Amino acid sequence: MTIVLLAYVAVGLGVNDTVPLDLLTHGGALLALTVGFHIVLRWRASYADPLMLPIASLLNGLGLVMIHRLDLAKGPESEMAGRQVMWSALAVVVAALVLVFLRDHRRLRRYTYTFMAAGLIFLLLPLVPGLGRQIYGARIWIGIGPLSFQPGEVAKILLAIFFAGYLVQTRDALSLVGRKILGFPLPRARDLGPILIAWIASLMVLVLERDLGSSLLFFGLFVAMLYVATERISWIAIGLGLFAGGAYLAYLLFDHVQQRVMFWLDPWSDAALAQSDQLVRGLMGMGAGGLLGTGLGQGHPYLTYFAESDFIVPSFAEELGLVGLFAILMLYGLLVERGLRTALGTRDGFGKLLATGLTFSIAMQLFVVVGGVTRVIPLTGLTTPFLSQGGSSLLANWAIVAILLRISDHARRPVPPAKPMATPPSGQAVVTS
Repeated sequence: MTIVLLAYVAVGLGVNDTVPLDLLTHGGALLALTVGFHIVLRWRASYADPLMLPIASLLNGLGLVMIHRLDLAKGPESEMAGRQVMWSALAVVVAALVLVFLRDHRRLRRYTYTFMAAGLIFLLLPLVPGLGRQIYGARIWIGIGPLSFQPGEVAKILLAIFFAGYLVQTRDALSLVGRKILGFPLPRARDLGPILIAWIASLMVLVLERDLGSSLLFFGLFVAMLYVATERISWIAIGLGLFAGGAYLAYLLFDHVQQRVMFWLDPWSDAALAQSDQLVRGLMGMGAGGLLGTGLGQGHPYLTYFAESDFIVPSFAEELGLVGLFAILMLYGLLVERGLRTALGTRDGFGKLLATGLTFSIAMQLFVVVGGVTRVIPLTGLTTPFLSQGGSSLLANWAIVAILLRISDHARRPVPPAKPMATPPSGQAVVTS
């Protein structure tokens, strides 16, 4: 919280040359949220990992600071930071409720196929007439009055639980080796069904909802968990082959995929600039930041479209520089490392797969976002976990942290010593089988 408040002061000094008058009010609210969650964590999961909560709180707080900074640039009519504060409070409360009511993560395994059905429903909600909304070509939102929500964020958690429950039941069959091609062991043909279903489902998301990022995230999540469950590299090879084939097919069939590839290959071309200069503005902003950045409140990140959501990473890179951006990426790296360490320490197979899947979803989403804005891969439009504006993303990622904390509490909790066998009375024979 000290780092967040210092950043908040730096924004005030950089924009208005004054310390913000509401520093104590906002700082007290953030501190109350964090301390409240910490108390719930010590009450319900006292052995949980000690780094996940500080990292998530710091990332969330830095996101609030940058959104507030962009609010100041847009004028008093902009209220993005106020809405984000309310969503942050709601997300922390939801995460605390998850810790309170989910006493044992293994209970989730009982409802494996229920989570599958719920995940598919959430995934398809944007296609419901009158409920789904199409924004900038992608139909990934639902709207109820003035409120909008991205159900795919919830779907990734539900599907990760389903994948973990399904794979822990079938991993022995999926681990069997069929034929070898050029010395490379391949799974049996009858076992290819799950990965083909996941591939077709990801293509449906791409075709029907025109959402390249979510399609990549869901399919990558399943392939990664499949590899962890079976320890077969052949599944990775098959998954990469299916993804390459699906991506090429989508490029041939859909104009919006061709546009993304054009922006990726040459965003400065006349054809690309005639459609959008968003990526170019983000790249120029990062270039202006250089090594150490312009300083919080002293750059021009607001010149980039959607600087508070899709392009919040270039916003930080401009004002904090390459050093500041690497520090933020290191925080994500630590969060992913703690999640994977939790998976390694968990004593049940379901918990290992669930912790791995949830951690991979954060890592994969971050790679897709940062890779897109830096032209490593085509831009997809996903939000950066904890940093970007958006209530649905905050709710989902705080819920992921809560589940990981619950699993880590189980993994780090000492195993109770076995009770010694009762000594029979003198002269009484002991019968053993």
